[in-house]
Amino acid sequence: MSETARVFDLAEVTKRELNQTLHDAADGESFEVINPRGAHAVACGITTDIEVVVRGSVGYYCAGMHQQGRVRVEGNASTGLAENIMSGTVHITGNATMSAGATGCGGLLVVGGNAGARCGISMKGVDIVVGGNVGHMSAFMAQAGNLVVCGDAAADLGDSIYEAQIFVRGDVESLGADCVEKEMRPEHLDTLGALLAAAADAAGGAVPSEFRRYGSARRLYNFTIDDVDAAQAAGEAAA
Repeated sequence: MSETARVFDLAEVTKRELNQTLHDAADGESFEVINPRGAHAVACGITTDIEVVVRGSVGYYCAGMHQQGRVRVEGNASTGLAENIMSGTVHITGNATMSAGATGCGGLLVVGGNAGARCGISMKGVDIVVGGNVGHMSAFMAQAGNLVVCGDAAADLGDSIYEAQIFVRGDVESLGADCVEKEMRPEHLDTLGALLAAAADAAGGAVPSEFRRYGSARRLYNFTIDDVDAAQAAGEAAA
C-alpha cells in the first residue's frame, strides 16, 4: 500500500461517498478503507488501475463488477464476492461465503481461506484460487476459466460443467453431472503453476504435481433421441 493512500473511515463517511470516489479515481491512486464493519457492496464497479485495501470484513457483493486494478480485503467476505469480475485482481485473506466469483468473465480472484457453496458458479473466464476448501456445487455450470482448490471440495463439484477446468489438491466428496477426472497434461501443469505463483500467499507452497484435474465429459452437449423417449415415458407414468 502506498504511503500516499487516501484513507476512508466507513464509521465517518458513507459507502456511497467511498464508491463514488473510487469510480472517479485516476490510474495509480491508492486507497485504504477502515472500519468496514461488514458493509455490503464495498469497492464495486472499479474501472481504473487503482489499489484498494480494506482493513476488515465485508458483506455482500464486495468488489462486484470489478474491471481493473487490485482490491485486497484483510478479513472475510459474504455472498457474491467479486461477482461478475471482468479483469484485475480481488484478494481476500479470510473466508468467503456463497457464490464467490459468480459469473466472472476474467481477472483473478484469490480466497485465502475457505469458500462456501457454489464458488465459481457459471464462471465464464475468471481464474479463482482458493487456499482452503470449497462448498457444495462449486463450479456449477462453469463455462470457462480455472478453479484451483488447495484444500478439499464438497459434493457435486462441477455439476453441468462446460469447458472450465478444476484443479483440486485434496479430496472430492463427489462429482456433479457430466464432471469427470481428466489427465493432467504438461499444458495444464503450466497453467496451474502460473496460478499458484500468482496466488502464492493463499496457495501455501502447493505445487502442481499435488493436484488432480476435473472437467466436462461432454455428454450433455448434444441432444439424443433417447431423451425424448425417457421424457415421454415419465409423462405417461405421471398421468
